Amino acid sequence: MLRPPYTRYARIYTYHVDGSGFPALNDPDFIGAWEEDGKTIFIFHKSKDELVRDLCRQNSCRLFYQADLDYADWEMGREVTPFTVGSLTIAPVWNQGEADIRIDPSVIFGNGFHPSTRLCLQSLVNYRTDLQPGFTGLDLGCGTGLLSIAAARLGSSSVLAVDHNPLACSVAKQNALYNNVADIISVKQLDIRQKLPPTEVDVIMANLHHELLAELFRQPLFWQAGLYILSGFMPGGEEQLMASLPSSPPPFLERRRLDKWCLWVLGKV
Repeated sequence: MLRPPYTRYARIYTYHVDGSGFPALNDPDFIGAWEEDGKTIFIFHKSKDELVRDLCRQNSCRLFYQADLDYADWEMGREVTPFTVGSLTIAPVWNQGEADIRIDPSVIFGNGFHPSTRLCLQSLVNYRTDLQPGFTGLDLGCGTGLLSIAAARLGSSSVLAVDHNPLACSVAKQNALYNNVADIISVKQLDIRQKLPPTEVDVIMANLHHELLAELFRQPLFWQAGLYILSGFMPGGEEQLMASLPSSPPPFLERRRLDKWCLWVLGKV
């Protein structure tokens, strides 16, 4: 996340380490730590070779890769600039123009500049008229919290935003505060492969890898919402997803693609 004196991202320095559960780093140039599959990526605004060497020595772990790169390269070469979807204009926090939503994109997936997030956001805007005022939402794999914030802007009374990644949860909480919707959005760190949060909501937004979506599809408890906005997968994953659907799934309302990324909308609206 952005912390003073930093107001935007320029160059970032990443250190990939075996292990997880490290103590919090108190360093003014620290952006965050991405933990996944027993490994951690420490990310900084400046080079921190000595700090990371000391951390590895103190925790008996191994640095197996490091890199310094332009922030746009972390974002798959996409420049982080304002964009508009329907009635909503989204901008990074450092942009001075008018915007309905401002986010710190940090180094987290789900900031709206990736095609799958953009597809979900567009569908949420498109299907808003099919949802009752004060609708409830569940955002699985919330990333920066953008979809949850958009739901709040579009009239949701409550949204539960869930992510397995601690850094994503921290960024989502901060972005909810930036947009004055922290009273509507609850952020929870949770591994949905181990425990599924309550799904009796009006809309579920799930921007996830196709294998994780397939696991969810096979759980009867997943199918209790009114509307499903699903993305995060490419055409090669659709066959597995189709095979994982229950015998009587909610009807398909839409199937769409953007830059090889797919979106499904299912529901009873």
